[in-house]
Amino acid sequence: MSPPVAPPGWSRWLVPPAALSVHLSIGQAYAWSVFKPPLESALGLSGTQSALPFQLGIVMLGLSAAFGGTLVERNGPRWAMTVALVCFSSGFLIASLGAATEQYWLIVFGYGFVGGIGLGIGYISPVSTLIKWFPDRPGMATGIAIMGFGGGALIASPWSAQMLESFGSDSSGIALAFLVHGLSYAVFMSLGVLLVRVPRTDKPAAGGAASGPSALSGVQVSARSAVRTPQFWCLWVILCMNVTAGIGILEKAAPMIKDFFADSSTPVSVSAAAGFVALLSAANMAGRIGWSSTSDLIGRKNIYRVYLGVGALMYASIAWFGDSSKPLFILCALVILSFYGGGFATIPAYLKDLFGTYQVGAIHGRLLTAWSTAGVLGPLIVNWIADRQEEAGKTGSALYGMSFYIMIGLLAVGFVANELVRPVDPRHHIPVPKEAADVQREQSV
Repeated sequence: MSPPVAPPGWSRWLVPPAALSVHLSIGQAYAWSVFKPPLESALGLSGTQSALPFQLGIVMLGLSAAFGGTLVERNGPRWAMTVALVCFSSGFLIASLGAATEQYWLIVFGYGFVGGIGLGIGYISPVSTLIKWFPDRPGMATGIAIMGFGGGALIASPWSAQMLESFGSDSSGIALAFLVHGLSYAVFMSLGVLLVRVPRTDKPAAGGAASGPSALSGVQVSARSAVRTPQFWCLWVILCMNVTAGIGILEKAAPMIKDFFADSSTPVSVSAAAGFVALLSAANMAGRIGWSSTSDLIGRKNIYRVYLGVGALMYASIAWFGDSSKPLFILCALVILSFYGGGFATIPAYLKDLFGTYQVGAIHGRLLTAWSTAGVLGPLIVNWIADRQEEAGKTGSALYGMSFYIMIGLLAVGFVANELVRPVDPRHHIPVPKEAADVQREQSV
């Protein structure tokens, strides 16, 4: 499948909706918790077992993005979105069969393994194309798409809950809900497949008008060379630390806020805790577009100074004063989650600044192994320490104090890594492609 080239006059503003159709779909992964209680009840699973499809999906996201990034660059966004559509939807269909036959391994294989491949390929599918269409505002462009991944759960959570209420929460009802998900997402993601285009190389990518700088000019580094640079590994550490800190709150948000105020005069109810989780999802989504757009104005290194430095201060505020003020706890958590989302959306633009657009999608895919690592590291730190503290007889906010100080330390490590980022040594650069040189000459005339 050859990449579809935009005809003359094609508007670049049609590309973000194409990306959103994919990211809003695969963002369903953040709503997996809706299926956990019904699965545990219907199939007799433990909480750890019911989390396995999601955990495997996140691991496969990082691995498939890393190993498939070069194929995405080579074959183009339409191929990548098609692969994502087939894998993600097939994952739901296999999971539906697993639920109907009460074979849990099929749910793990379908949603976690097959669907996880769709997550990874779908996540990186529009990144390179968006950066090439919006070389003047790469942070905003990638933020629009990646915002969809953060906001997908806001659609999927109530939709899934309503289906389970209508179909029933037994194995047959779960199977029917999975089936509807698979078919519906296939149709919705098809819109992106049909709509996406790559920019023409004979003029600047600005909807047919030379309104922005060429995406083909400047430093260009291949994916193979990029992973050999210290800049890549500094960004890997930055992303891993920022994601670990965000997941530290996101994964245990509802029980955490209940524990913090369990002994206060106004304990947090179950419904209020659920509302807190919804607020965190909104902050996650808003941060992806808001902070990434801000990075176009103040620069990528400066915005990560905010994510990591201010994020550490927010964690310190919760650790020191969080149990004495509910508004302070909520505000700090919302800021941390906005930085979590912003970090995801800004990293492709940071990669573009350092390595150019030549294979930025493949480089981004390799970098997402940091997400897989953080997806294991963050929950492990918070849950393991909370369990140990509970065994020691501690309650309330004391369950989390040590893990918060660890998060502060990790954010400090990320802050130092960000300060170490420098321009890539010219020996890693590749020659500017001929078409890029032609564009540069045309722009200078």
